[in-house]
Amino acid sequence: MTQNEAYAALAAHLKTTGALEQVAGVMGWDQEVMMPHKGDAQRAEQMGALEQVLHARRGDERIGEWLAQIDSTQLDQAARVNVAEAQKAYDRARRVPSDLAEALARKTAAAMGIWAQARKDSDFSGFAPVLDEILTLKRREAEARHEGEAELYDVLLDDYEPGQSGATIAEILGRLRNGLVDLRENILASGKIVKPLTGSFDADTQMALGTEIAKTFCYDFNAGRLDKSVHPFSSGNNGDSRITTRINPENPFDCLYSVIHEVGHAVYEQNMPAEHAMMPAGFYASMGVHESQSRLFENQIGRSREFCHHLFAKFSAAFGDQGLDAETFYATVNRVHPGFIRTESDEVFYNLHVLLRFDLERAMINGDLAVNDLEAAWNDRFAADFGQKVNRAANGALQDVHWSVGLFGYFPTYALGNIYAACLFEAMQKALPDTKANIAKGLLAEPIGWLTKNIHRHGRMVPPVELITNATGRAPDERPLLAYLNAKFGDIYGF
Repeated sequence: MTQNEAYAALAAHLKTTGALEQVAGVMGWDQEVMMPHKGDAQRAEQMGALEQVLHARRGDERIGEWLAQIDSTQLDQAARVNVAEAQKAYDRARRVPSDLAEALARKTAAAMGIWAQARKDSDFSGFAPVLDEILTLKRREAEARHEGEAELYDVLLDDYEPGQSGATIAEILGRLRNGLVDLRENILASGKIVKPLTGSFDADTQMALGTEIAKTFCYDFNAGRLDKSVHPFSSGNNGDSRITTRINPENPFDCLYSVIHEVGHAVYEQNMPAEHAMMPAGFYASMGVHESQSRLFENQIGRSREFCHHLFAKFSAAFGDQGLDAETFYATVNRVHPGFIRTESDEVFYNLHVLLRFDLERAMINGDLAVNDLEAAWNDRFAADFGQKVNRAANGALQDVHWSVGLFGYFPTYALGNIYAACLFEAMQKALPDTKANIAKGLLAEPIGWLTKNIHRHGRMVPPVELITNATGRAPDERPLLAYLNAKFGDIYGF
């Protein structure tokens, strides 16, 4: 077999595997959005069966034979990435027993319904046993894949942020935390009170305005759709990239800014290089980079003074006079308060939420925290960081879906995304001097085009830190984020 024949066979195998992974994604979307509740047990069996097939494909002995015939130095950039990612997935699949991969898929599919019910009942004890089982399985997976990493957690972190370690991220987030604590103290010392929005806001009107906003942010509804779910998320890629939001009749910002956040993810996926669809080179660079798109859409653009003034006119037309002017609306959108829910949190407290989850999940995976002690550890940490006692489990350790679906190692990418977003927005404004003027008009094609050129179209062909460095001209760190936050909230709160 020649090198060209070996690569062609590998590429065909990878593309079919990628298509099956997309099938799993659609099944996951359906479970959260459309599937009847009594389908949970069937879906767990279906997901387990599909994972069994995928695991076998990833560890297919022919992949090793094909890879042995390929000299990557003779390939183009995309093909080199495909080969490298195939090697990585092959090595991982060969280390993780098939029955373990299948058990994880079945357990996490079944856990979705258990988590949702426990969250509804605000009963952590109803979810703890299945979480303990998932944690045990994830630790077994990490142990099987462990290859000299400093800690077990690093093995799982690499799935979402290649090349990073728990220790490195802890150092970066530690520096960020110090700056956030100082900022929080300045806001509290200012004495300024920004009142929350009050009233009741029609669900259908929220969804209609959310749809309009999604279009403003260049979301292509011919390649996606907007639905409701318990936890907002984005799913899919290229020509089928779907988003969800949730409705709170008393807080329309929850719906609207969840839409903007998920559109950031979805527009990234819709703008991936189509020629590499269903191939590793056409995947996203990392979850930190992915999150940078959603957070930049949501915060640097969506919560800017310019966009808030633009949104205020649409909001008033949809919901009537709320006794606000545009500037008060801007302050209300950016109101700082130590709330319980991460997805509803302001920009100051958001990263403190992420730090809490990062530290707890790292401790669980590394064997330093048992599931039975998780709720108490969560509540103690929240009281220390937010100055409030958690009033119910649904507002505490049960609020996020991530652990129920086995996404250990995912949470720190949210904070990295904030760091990357600030770096990108700083560079974007230098490259496009009319950025703020266009945002004020709701004309976002140019800034989103800049992101497509510098981030989206590269897929996974450039490593994450290098990708951000190339786009911004400097290695990413926390300083642009802290500068942005201090300038913005210093202005709003007058210090």
